[in-house]
Amino acid sequence: MKLFELLRFENTANSRLRLIVIAAIVVILLTLPMWGSKYTIMIVTLMGVYITFGNMWNLLAGYSGLVSLGLQMYIGVGAFTVAAFSNYAGMPLIPALLLGGVVSTVIAVGFSYLLLRMRGMYFAIATWMFAQAMVLLIVNFEFFGKGQGLFIFAGRDLTDVQKYYFSIVLLLAVIVLVILLLRSKLGLGLFAIRDNDTASQTVGVPLFRSKLIVMMVSAFVTGVGGGIYYIIIVWIQPYAAFHISWTVAAVFIVVIGGIGTITGPIVGGVIYVILSQYLATLSQIGSLNMVILGVIAVSVIIAAPKGIVGTVQERLGFEVISARRWMKMYANKLPDPVSDV
Repeated sequence: MKLFELLRFENTANSRLRLIVIAAIVVILLTLPMWGSKYTIMIVTLMGVYITFGNMWNLLAGYSGLVSLGLQMYIGVGAFTVAAFSNYAGMPLIPALLLGGVVSTVIAVGFSYLLLRMRGMYFAIATWMFAQAMVLLIVNFEFFGKGQGLFIFAGRDLTDVQKYYFSIVLLLAVIVLVILLLRSKLGLGLFAIRDNDTASQTVGVPLFRSKLIVMMVSAFVTGVGGGIYYIIIVWIQPYAAFHISWTVAAVFIVVIGGIGTITGPIVGGVIYVILSQYLATLSQIGSLNMVILGVIAVSVIIAAPKGIVGTVQERLGFEVISARRWMKMYANKLPDPVSDV
């Protein structure tokens, strides 16, 4: 299947409207440093990274049924890989970021042979335990600064605009990647696995292989995203990089935005960053910001169980970005086993 066939829109009024909205948003993002304030650039830079993390958690949980509590492992691994190779080997940032994604992917492949034999809460708890084990490994090496962490020298030389484009290019690439995945035969298999993995296997979906590919994609992108986040703030500390608050943030983003939707993590990421920045300015609440975010998440779950985007799509039948193109693309192939993912 050609690339443009996976990305194309139907020739309808709604599709043309969606295309105009998407094009306008992309133009705004790419030109923001030319007219936006320094604070706005910083906020949108953070949004790009958090939306990326939300998309990767949504790819695992929302489309594959793999509820992970270990997203932070790949954030930390990617960030420390960038710090180590750029500091000690003088590697340029882009190769170092890609290497951070590769190292994260290798770790995901190694762990997957244990993790993918577990289901439900056992899978979730195991991912968290592996993440905890990784931080204990990192803090025992002087090479990684032990518990003090590392200063990323290459990040110090970047301007705010350069950091912004690192984040936004990653975000746009991730959205395109997710669309391609979900509109491919792999995406068809993932929907089946999410709904009933046992039944999907009986009709030819390669269960282990499909989940492994998704874990590899999620680990690579999260590793690159972790590297970008920490070159933005320049300093990486192991207990912060591997903290479960990263996964909590990703879950919040996906839950309030809409799990199992493409635009849900985008809306959720924007809301999360704005709320976090606002709550950080309220010194009187101290460490209660996570409690407040939790209350907001629970309120959204009660009022709109499918999240903001999921509820809007259900009531209005309108999607800005749809993952359902494959329904028509493979209409003549549905009886065939999805064995060539």
